[in-house]
Amino acid sequence: MNAEKRSFLKEQLVPAIAAIPSDRPPIWGKMSLQQMTEHFAESVRIASGKRQFQEILTPEEHLTKMRNFLASDKPFRENTENPLVPKIPAPVKNPSMTKALQELDEEVSYFFEYFGKHPNNTTRNPFYGDLNFDQNVQLLYKHALHHLKQFGS
Repeated sequence: MNAEKRSFLKEQLVPAIAAIPSDRPPIWGKMSLQQMTEHFAESVRIASGKRQFQEILTPEEHLTKMRNFLASDKPFRENTENPLVPKIPAPVKNPSMTKALQELDEEVSYFFEYFGKHPNNTTRNPFYGDLNFDQNVQLLYKHALHHLKQFGS
């Protein structure tokens, strides 16, 4: 697994988001910076198994294609549809951007602690199926770059 991607998620992601002015509008999409930060924290909860899914939403016949995309360096397209995210972004949960960043930092730390204790476990992603640690790192990294680009970073 690429140590640079792990390092980015552990050490650079939260500071990169914190460096974006909180009132900067997205280049695409409807989420504010805080809504995106909270959305990404939810993605980390899925990766760590805190939020669990029984069902895989991707049809079986498309799963290999999805996993090949995940393993590639191909970025997510702008405005990628996600049926788990409402068309109108959910209101923010945290009272401030600072708290949203703190929540994200805690979720990322938990993700690495969880897999540090359970290195052979997998967690179910509703689109990609059961993912191991390296696959989750790849997905989170790709997802993070997508949203940083959304805000011009």
